[in-house]
Amino acid sequence: MTHLYKSIPVRSSEITPKQAYLSRRDFMKAATVATGAALLAACAPSAATEVETSRPDPISDAVDELGDAVNTYKDITNYNNYYEFTTDKQEVAGLAQGFTVSPWTVEVSGLVNKPTTFGMEDLLKKFQEEERVYRLRCVEAWSMVIPWNGFALASLLKEVEPTSDAKYVRFQTVYRPEEMRGQKSELYPWPYQEGLRLDEAMNDLTFLATGLYGEPTLPQNGAPLRLVVPWKYGFKSIKSIVKIELVSAEPDTLWKSVASNEYGFYANVNPDVDHPRWSQATERRIGEFERRATLPFNGYGEQVARLYDGMDLSVHY
Repeated sequence: MTHLYKSIPVRSSEITPKQAYLSRRDFMKAATVATGAALLAACAPSAATEVETSRPDPISDAVDELGDAVNTYKDITNYNNYYEFTTDKQEVAGLAQGFTVSPWTVEVSGLVNKPTTFGMEDLLKKFQEEERVYRLRCVEAWSMVIPWNGFALASLLKEVEPTSDAKYVRFQTVYRPEEMRGQKSELYPWPYQEGLRLDEAMNDLTFLATGLYGEPTLPQNGAPLRLVVPWKYGFKSIKSIVKIELVSAEPDTLWKSVASNEYGFYANVNPDVDHPRWSQATERRIGEFERRATLPFNGYGEQVARLYDGMDLSVHY
């Protein structure tokens, strides 16, 4: 695996490997018992709904470039928004068990010179996998720090050669209501759709995740392929992608279609623009007691603020 950190300088050696964790898990059991009761119930998944996985909950000294520690594997895989399964984020992991992630294909089409349908095995062979530690800020005002594996979206887009007419990238989630019971709801215009401007999609930070903590992504986290756009609210990071289309006009997105006054197309993290029903000035990091100040662009302004020069971000929210 190749490790490239042009934007986020975190060494993969800082993330505790599975083998190292296994050798000390007995020691950590006592510490876990002593400290676990101190977590606020609202800041961690309920023990009654946690899903056990074959990978143990890692203890890690890894941090992001601001010095914030990564969240535990247990938190990341048991506290998820994924309305295709349920609106209860603490039930997603259980309901997603058994979701079929193989075989899987991703169609890349539209305004490109080389439209291609890739199998997941093709993507994993063709594009160099990296590890990146990114902050995730949910529009609901909670956050995590997640060590992802994957590759830059720009690599895939360059492969299919966008034409000069391509201005936006449209993404679509798999539609499988027999496996994703939430898609039977008539409250939402399924399948889930999202979009980016082409320059946003080509930014070095924009990432297609295939795993986390060095393991393949689990269904509740968007397996086998999800988008990660760390300077935007989490709902922009569409999961279980089956279609990527280059288009000339701004595409429809699910949340903008449902409530355009609450969920704009851009969805850049902006502490100065409140959600109509709550403040965005602070956030709750999962596993912490106190709230913390939310950073403009989720702290990635140096890399992305220039994309919005001349725009009124209180209007283009």
